[in-house]
This record gives sequence, structure tokens and C-alpha cells, in this order.
Amino acid sequence: MATKDSDPSLGFLTKKETEVKLPRPTRVKNKTPAPIQITAEQILREARERQEAEIRPPKQKITDSTELADYRLRKRKEFEDLIRRVRWNISVWIKYAQWEESQKDFNRARSVWERALEVDYRNHTLWLKYAEVEMKNKFINHARNVWDRAVTLLPRVDQLWYKYIHMEEMLGNVAGARQIFERWMTWMPDQQGWLSYIKFEIRYNEMERARGIFERFVQCHPKVGAWIRYAKFEMKNGEVARARNCYERAIEKLADDEDAEQLFLAFAEFEERCKESERARCIYKFALDHIPKGRAEDLYRKFVAFEKQYGDKEGIEDAIVGKRRFQYEEEVRKNPLNYDSWFDYIRLEENTGNKARTREVYERAIANVPPAEEKRYWQRYIYLWINYALYEELEAEDAERTRDVYRECLKLIPHDKFSFAKIWLMAGQFEIRQLNLKGARQILGNAIGKAPKDKIFKKYIEIELQLGNIDRCRKLYEKYLEWSPENCYAWSKYAELEKSLSETERARAIFELAIAQPALDMPELLWKAYIDFEISEGEFERTRELYERLLDRTKHLKVWISYAKFEASAMVEDDMGSDLPEDDAQESILEEKRQCIERARRVFEKAVNYFRTSAPELKEERTMLLEEWLNMESSFGELGDVSLVQIKLPKKLKKKRQIVTEDGPSGYEEYIDYLFPEETQTTNLKILEAAYRWKKQKTSDDE
Repeated sequence: MATKDSDPSLGFLTKKETEVKLPRPTRVKNKTPAPIQITAEQILREARERQEAEIRPPKQKITDSTELADYRLRKRKEFEDLIRRVRWNISVWIKYAQWEESQKDFNRARSVWERALEVDYRNHTLWLKYAEVEMKNKFINHARNVWDRAVTLLPRVDQLWYKYIHMEEMLGNVAGARQIFERWMTWMPDQQGWLSYIKFEIRYNEMERARGIFERFVQCHPKVGAWIRYAKFEMKNGEVARARNCYERAIEKLADDEDAEQLFLAFAEFEERCKESERARCIYKFALDHIPKGRAEDLYRKFVAFEKQYGDKEGIEDAIVGKRRFQYEEEVRKNPLNYDSWFDYIRLEENTGNKARTREVYERAIANVPPAEEKRYWQRYIYLWINYALYEELEAEDAERTRDVYRECLKLIPHDKFSFAKIWLMAGQFEIRQLNLKGARQILGNAIGKAPKDKIFKKYIEIELQLGNIDRCRKLYEKYLEWSPENCYAWSKYAELEKSLSETERARAIFELAIAQPALDMPELLWKAYIDFEISEGEFERTRELYERLLDRTKHLKVWISYAKFEASAMVEDDMGSDLPEDDAQESILEEKRQCIERARRVFEKAVNYFRTSAPELKEERTMLLEEWLNMESSFGELGDVSLVQIKLPKKLKKKRQIVTEDGPSGYEEYIDYLFPEETQTTNLKILEAAYRWKKQKTSDDE
């Protein structure tokens, strides 16, 4: 019967019986460092010293042939058993064969090598060790046989060929070594194999043979490095013409290769060494024209150094321009939408004076259209077109190309989303300079139809006005106002045009239409222009009517002051051509002056009453109005009455008020307040009323 706490999974033992009790960790009370410290080095050294000596088997001395035969039999049995277990382990085979070699039993050793090769003939290490054993023991024909089989089975392992050739060369069999090289070359090895063959022939002074191998080499490996080696070989042998021929043939075949830059540099340096500086310069220029700018950095640097050494001032400048051109090419290649880089590049080409190259750069630049149809992305881009058109007109002096540039630019801009008035105007002005007035009108008319703008209207009207076409100007103003009826500038200029033509009624009608518009961008300018027009015409009654109509719309301080000043000066233009006697004329003028002053005072009185009753909070404006009135009364001289204004002037008081921010009160600030005479009387009455109430309260408390 199992106990209550027993667990079947634990063989009916209780958990307490199976619990592993670990020793309680000792608590270190004294944590100070020990007086003698033990280092890791000391621990390792002691472990090494206490290590026991390795147990080695005793050395066995063989005294007769029977013991030797037994030893060999036992050893061979061990190797054979091991091979049966691990047949694919090549190191076991190698050890077995090397042991047989150490016993001087070469036939058995060869048998082991052959068996190993049957297991894995693709392992070139086996072939190498097999052949080395035969060579070491001076079995030359056996070694040749091994090498021959090895290179036949593994022709792509270069080491086998090298070892085979090296053996033949050490034996002095140069013809045999050459024959092996020829066998190898039929497999078209890499460059190092060909170069080894060439060096082999050079060692035995077979230059013609080496040259023939170089020819086969560059056909097998048509790379820049191969041709440069061939040319250097010819140069080393003093064959300058042959070396130049090598470079020329290489350029014909590899001018578009990735590494063509290295070929051109080597050719140019070769010509420099031959003292042919003109040839070198031609090579540099040819290379710079044919190699893409992104791969020609070293070429540019070497060309600049070459020009500094051999060239004149013009040549050096050309080289520096070429270097800068390369830098700009790099910039625009990395970011084609960086228009500042394009501007710098174009400026460089314009300074060099090469029209074809400049046009090419312009065409490449304008081909990089901004990706989004938003005006902010186009603002820099559009100046590429402007500069292109100006270049064609002013520098190249080609009117047709200029016209084409403007036409293509206007076709490219999405006018339904945004437009550029500058382009339209420049295209129109260009046609005027070409005396093509019809073309200019057509361009500006299209501009108004597709993308009307203030600048276009103003310039078009200005052109027609200079040409004296008044009817066209009127039509343009009408179009302008249809497009932008709130534009006060357009209304004012239209009325000004009619006034300059002495069409007073037309001008007045235009002003009336203008002020009747429900919304205006700058109504104050329009009203001022209308009032100035009526004053210039001497229509004072109409002017007063205008001021009254304006005051119905706004009670601004400046309107009141302007109205008063008008009334004060209205008599200057009035009745100037009187034929009365001198005394009567003087009296008439004085009377007229008094009437003007009275009218001006009435305006000021009306203004002050408005500020006192309808806008009492505008104390500063009221004060400014009174000061203006006072100055005017002073300017009237004897006819003026300063006392009328002085009794109305306020007192200036400095007061403090609390500054309230979002976080609550934050200190006080001083400000100027104005206390007007009627407010002073009101304040005194309030004090008396308060005193009376206090007295009455006190009396009732006593009772």
C-alpha cells in the first residue's frame, strides 16, 4: 500500500526523500581583502607544475628480420583496418603510403597511392603528394607519369601545371617544359598562367616567342591590363613603334571598356616618356571626349598636371575648365533637380564661348522638369528657360531659336494650375524688339485668356498706351476690371486715363462704378483719388457730397481731418478771376476765408460730437483731432480762435493697469489716459453724491 505522500512518478518515494539538499551559502562577514592575493597567472602556473607526466608507450627495438616482418604485418593490418572503417578519409591513405615509403617498399607505396586515387581522383592534394614522393626518391619517369595523368584529369588546377613545369625546368628539359606550357595554353588559363609562360621564354631570351605568346594572350584575354603589359614589354625591349602600335590597337578595341581610363592614362604617360607632348595632349582630349564623366576623375587630374607641366596659359585654362566641368557633371548626376548646379554649369559653358556645348547643357537642364505641379517647385526651374531665351537672343543672336524657346516654355507650363507673368511679358517684349507687333499682341492676348495677372494687364496697357491705341486701352481696362472688379488700382488708372483725355464725365462715371462695388481691396485710395479728381476739377459741392457719402460709410479720424482741411482751403481755388476793385476784392476774399473757416469748424465740431457721444472709448483719436484743430486755428492767424479748442482739450494722466496673461496676473504697466472737461465735472458730481450718501447713512445710524 503506497503512503499518502508518495508519488508514483518518483518510484513511490516522498518528495522529501528525493529532495536535494544544497549546502547553505556561507555569509562572509569580513569583506576586507586578504593579505596575500592570488593571481590567475599563479593558479595556472601551479596547475601546470602539478600536472603528471604523459604516459608514452615504450620504444621497441627490432633486432632481426622476423621481428621486422611481424612489425610490418601488424602495422599494415592496422592501416588496412583503419581504411576499411574510414575509406573516404584521405589523410589515412596519405599516412599509409608515406609509411610504406619509409619502409622503402616503393611498389607497395605506389599501390596505396593508386588505391587512394581510385577513391577520390579529384583531390589535387593526393596527386601533389604522390608526385613529390616520386620526385624525392628520384623516380623521374614515374613522376612524369603521375604529373601527366594529373594534368589530364584536372586541367583547371593551375598548381599541378606549375609543379610539372618546374620539375622539367629543374631537370633542364626546356623543350619539355615549353611543350607542357603549350598543352596548358590550349585550356585558356587565367592571366597568371600566360604571364608565367611569357616569363619562362624571357628567361631563356626567346623574345620573338614571348611576343607571339603576348599576341595569343591579348586575344584570349582582351582586357586593358593585358594590352598595357604587352606595350610595357615592347617598351622595355626598346621597341617604341611596336609599343605605340599596341596602344593604338588596344584603343580601337577597348575604347568603350569600363577600364578604358587606365588604358588612356598609360598611353598618355608612354607618349610623355617619349617626349611627345602633343601626342599626349591629343590622347588626353580624345579620352575626355569619349569616357563618361563619372569615370574620368583620375584622367582630369592627370590632364591638369600635364598641362601645368607642358602647356601654355590657354591649355592650362582649358584643363581647369575641364576639371570644373567634371565636378558639375558629378553634381548634376547625383541630383538632376539641383537647378543651382545647372546654373553654375551653364555659366561655365557660356564663359568658354562654345555655343554647341552651351546649348547642349541648356537642353539637358530644361529636360529635368519638376516632378510636382506646384509653383514653389517651378520657381527656380523657370529661370533656366529665361536664361536660355536670353542667351539665344543676346549671345547667339538667333531670333528663331529664341522664339522656339519661348514657345516651348509656354507650352510646358500648366497654366490651369499656375503661370508665370514674367515669361509671357518677356515673350511679348521680344516680339516687339523684333518689330512683330501682331505676334506680341497675340502672345499677350493668350496670356490674358489663359492666365490673367496684374502684371500682364499693366504691361499690355502700357504698351498700347505708348502706341497711342486708346480704344485698345479701354478694352483692356474693361477686361482687367471684369477679371478683378475689387482692384482699386485698376479703377484709379482707368479713370486717370479718361481724365488725361479730358473725358471728365467718363472719368466720373468710372469712379462712381468703382465706389459702388461691394468689395474693394484698398477703398481708401479709391476715395482719395475720386476726391482729388473733383478738387482738381474745381467741383467743391461734389467734393462735399463725396465727403458726406464717405462719412456715411466710415467715421475714421483721417476722413474727418481731410474733410476739415478741404473746407479750410476750398476758397483758394474759388473766384480767382474776379474783376472787382482792389478794396472790394480784398473784402470779398476775407469774407470767403471766414466762411471757409466756419465750414471747417463745423466739420471739427461734428467730429468731436461724434467721438464724444458715439465712440467715447476712442480717447486718443479724439485728442489727435483736437490737436489738429488747434494747429489749424493757429495757422489761420487773426481769423483763428485758439480758445475755442483749448477749453475742449483733455488732461493727460499716467495710470497703471494690471497685465493679465494666460497664466494669470503678471505685474502692472503704465499707460496714458485722457480726462476731458465734461468727464471732470461728472467726476466732481459723483464725489458730492457719495459724500451726501455717507452723511445720510451716518445720521440714520446715530438715530
